[in-house]
Parts: sequence; structure tokens; C-alpha cells
Amino acid sequence: MFYRENGQFKSSYRADQQVFPILQDRVAIGLVLIFAFAVVPFLASDYLMRAILIPFVIISLAALGVNVLVGYCGQISLGSGAFMAVGAYGAYNFFVRFPGLPLIPALILGGLCATLFGILFGLPSLRVKGLYLAVATLAAQFFSDWMFLRIKWFTLDTPSGSVSVSNLQVFGLPIESAASKYLLCLAMLVVIAVLTKNLVRGAIGREWMAIRDMDVAAAVIGIRPMYAKLSAFAVSSFIIGVAGALWAFVYLGAWEPAAFSVDQSFRLLFMVIIGGLGSITGAFFGAAFITVLPIVLNQALPVIAGWFGAQISTVGIAHAELMLFGGLIVWFLIVEPHGLAKLWSTGKQKLRLWPFPH
Repeated sequence: MFYRENGQFKSSYRADQQVFPILQDRVAIGLVLIFAFAVVPFLASDYLMRAILIPFVIISLAALGVNVLVGYCGQISLGSGAFMAVGAYGAYNFFVRFPGLPLIPALILGGLCATLFGILFGLPSLRVKGLYLAVATLAAQFFSDWMFLRIKWFTLDTPSGSVSVSNLQVFGLPIESAASKYLLCLAMLVVIAVLTKNLVRGAIGREWMAIRDMDVAAAVIGIRPMYAKLSAFAVSSFIIGVAGALWAFVYLGAWEPAAFSVDQSFRLLFMVIIGGLGSITGAFFGAAFITVLPIVLNQALPVIAGWFGAQISTVGIAHAELMLFGGLIVWFLIVEPHGLAKLWSTGKQKLRLWPFPH
């Protein structure tokens, strides 16, 4: 009864088409943002922010970019790790080769480098689809690994491809403490998430979804498949590239090409599948699930094994984590293909009618 919208009347198209048409949703989102920006930095410990919150925020941004391409446009991609690597090394080159360049423009320029890289490897989507497109995007992963290991110009002639950054500042404020890094990543996530939400609700987003549902029918009604697919690759690669730059600059500080391996691409795809394809909320649910689950398993599995008089090693916990991920992906694909976001949406719909049965 607390989620009913009785008395909430819409008197204009603008009010009817707002992102959160229900007052309770707007209040809840406002409270969450206030809590995330104003309360968490003062209550959370450095370990909590560095080990959980900062990775969660950055991975949420990367999963958002993957969802644009896979969930909204229906183009399967296994090259997300490569796009993150291009964004990280692109931002690094701009940041180091142009002394005095502010951090935010460097991150955006890294995202633009990933955009060009994504468009290049998105060209096969004009001819192939499905498994063939997945293999084509997987080629981007191997190409980026080779490029950053063999072409020393990208790493300023370091032999191993390992680079590092320091003395990060935004508007003259140092980005050194865990709280400042968390707030920077959170601000970037909120801005890009709002822009992406409005983008997928507009004409471009509807073109992506038409291509996803049936590209032949979309072409018949006047949608240009080349423009729709390449624009999805461009937007997705930009978001993933910015996430990769944040991952390298803010979370890692020093990195090498192995930090953006194919495992990262699969993890991001798992997040989108579990969280919900074609849903902005699903990116956050999937990232939270993948980030929190290993921590829960590390704490819970030894206790559960102790109940039966057994012990479980760290390797066993890692294997159990992979088994659980695989089982959950199969379960979601069979039982709820739209993931956790669909379960959340169904629960909200039931609350709008509760306690009445109709």
C-alpha cells in the first residue's frame, strides 16, 4: 500500500514520459544518491571502499556499456576487456604525453580511443551475427593483448607493458584517499548512467531495440542497420573505455595488459546476463552480485564446511565460485532470461496492486 500511485495525475506529456513517473521511485532514488554521496564516504572504512565499493562502481559502469551493446542492440560481444584496455592505455598516453592535462579530459579521451577501436571491430556486425560476431569481437581481445605488449610506443617503451600513474587531481583537489576516489567514480557513474538512460529512451535507443528484435524488419521500416549497429558499438565502447580508464587510474594505479584479459570480458557478460539484458538497473544488479558473491563465499563456505567436520581451501572456494556462476547463468537463462532486473520489476508491479488480487 506504500507503493500505490493513487492521486498522482499526469497533466502533460513531459510528466508522463519522465524517467521515474512514480513519486515513490523519485524519492527512493534521491535518498539512495544522498546516502551514496553524503553518508557512505564518512561511514565506510578505507578497506570497504578500496576493496568493494570502488570496484563495484567501476564495474557497474563497464556492465552498463556492455548492456547497451548486448542487451539493447542484441550484438554479442566478447571484446569488453579489450575496450577497457584501450580506454586505459589511451587515457594514460594523453595524461603522460600532454603534461598538465586534467584527469577528466584524459578519461574522456581514453573513452574516445575505445570508441574508435570499438567501431573498427564492430564492422563485422554488418555482415555476421550471433556466434560469428562473438568470435569477431573476441579477436579484439587478442589483438589488444598483442598491441600493448609488442608496440612499445603505447607503454612509453616499458619492456613488460606495465605502466603507472600518480598525483591525480580533479579541479585542483588531490585524488589520493579512498573517499575521493570513490566519489570521483560514483560521480562519473551517475552522469553516464543518466545520459545512457535518456539515450535508450529516445530514437536511437528504439532503433537499437528494433535491430535486436529483428534486424530485417527494422530495415524494412526505414532503420539503417549500419548506423544503428555502429552507433551501439561506439556508445558501448566509449562507456567501457571510460570504465577501463577509471579501473586503471583509480583502482589499480599500476597495470599491465594482463589486467584486462579475456576473463574480464566474460565476467562483464555474466553480469549482464544475471543482472538483466536490456535494463539499466540490471547492470547494477549484476555488478553487485558478481562483486559481493566471492566475498560471501569466502566467509560462508568455510563455516558451512565446518558444520560437517570438513575443511575447504582457497582453491576450493575459487572453484565453487566458478561452479556457482555457471549454474546461476544456466538457471537465469532457463527460468528468468531477463535476470534480476525482471524479478525486481515484477515485485514492484505486485506492490502497486497489493493487497488487492487483481
